[in-house]
Amino acid sequence: MLGGIETRRPRTVTEPAAAAPPRSIRWYWEDFRVGQSPEFGALPVTREAIVAFAAQFDPQPFHLDDRAAEAGLFGKLSASGWHTCAMAMRMMCDDYLIESSSLGSPGIDSLRWTKPVHPGDTLSVRLSTLESRPMASRPKVGLVLSKWEVLNQHRELVLTMQGWGMFGRREVAA
Repeated sequence: MLGGIETRRPRTVTEPAAAAPPRSIRWYWEDFRVGQSPEFGALPVTREAIVAFAAQFDPQPFHLDDRAAEAGLFGKLSASGWHTCAMAMRMMCDDYLIESSSLGSPGIDSLRWTKPVHPGDTLSVRLSTLESRPMASRPKVGLVLSKWEVLNQHRELVLTMQGWGMFGRREVAA
């Protein structure tokens, strides 16, 4: 299940979005089984990407300037936690969300940045399905409680998130 889609080049925030191709749905609510924990992604983190994201969205000195970062808590330039979240989201979209019956999410219940992300790191994601149930008020929708763990190339945990996703149901769609 879920995995094996090649990583696409992320577009920059200022690049216009291309017209969406017709969607092919490969994964429905029924495909997210409790206990599954596939891993995917291999996204390299560059200094340029860290600085570009920080300049636009999180202009703290330790995200923008090597000297300021060296004098700070992390010892060297570090990605914004929000940038790390965005990179995780990109890997999730590339691996399964774009080809799923995703209907969005009501939000994230928990989020932790557990280790700094630096230029030269390569990130991957482990997706664990914790709970899955039909939505009582909308029978065509299933809810999935997921835990996402973002790992660096040393298999060190750099981010954890947990939250619910809403997916169309195959059985009801047919």
